[in-house]
Amino acid sequence: MQLSNDTKEVFKNFSTINQNLLVKSGNVINTMSAMKNIVAKATIPDSFDNEFAIYDLNEFLSALSLFKNPTLGFGDKSVKLKEEGGGSSVNYFFSDPSVVTSPKTEITMPSVDVEFTFTQDTFNQILKASAVLGVPDVVLQGTAGGDINLTVTDRKNDTSNDFAIKVGENASSDFTHYFKVENLKLLSGNYKVEVSTKGISHFVNMDKPVEYFIALEAS
Repeated sequence: MQLSNDTKEVFKNFSTINQNLLVKSGNVINTMSAMKNIVAKATIPDSFDNEFAIYDLNEFLSALSLFKNPTLGFGDKSVKLKEEGGGSSVNYFFSDPSVVTSPKTEITMPSVDVEFTFTQDTFNQILKASAVLGVPDVVLQGTAGGDINLTVTDRKNDTSNDFAIKVGENASSDFTHYFKVENLKLLSGNYKVEVSTKGISHFVNMDKPVEYFIALEAS
């Protein structure tokens, strides 16, 4: 088989969350950060017949990049990467699934208190502002009947420079929720976001079948 560009894009994104990946049979893959504060799930165009584990996903992607049009031949303990119509190949061994960090159960989103749309443009501005100002936090804030804003700042510094952007209006109540910029490891696209006071958020890509559960930071 050959991996589609969409599948490789998901693999690359998931490698930023965790270098490990456990792939189960079928076309749905999941990953979870080592700190267990980010869980991602995607439905991909390719379907796998057997379960396998990759210990270093970046290394696997680099091995794929050795070929222009690699084909993948799966065995019990390894996958053979081979140039289509060529003689070169790599025999890449799977990891023991027991040493790979992966989600054990499905997450059910609790009651939702805030909803907003998180566009790619907003995401780009958040990342740029964090880099330019050298600040690590994102604050989601709203006042009953007023606007909903995301502010990039440093919570530990009262005189921190900050950048704010409006993402909604007519907030149903007063609220303040905190994220770390480094935890927003999202595939490109526009997202519908749900946030719960139970300490979790749900980012659902509106363009591609991928979603993320991201833990909120303590108040």
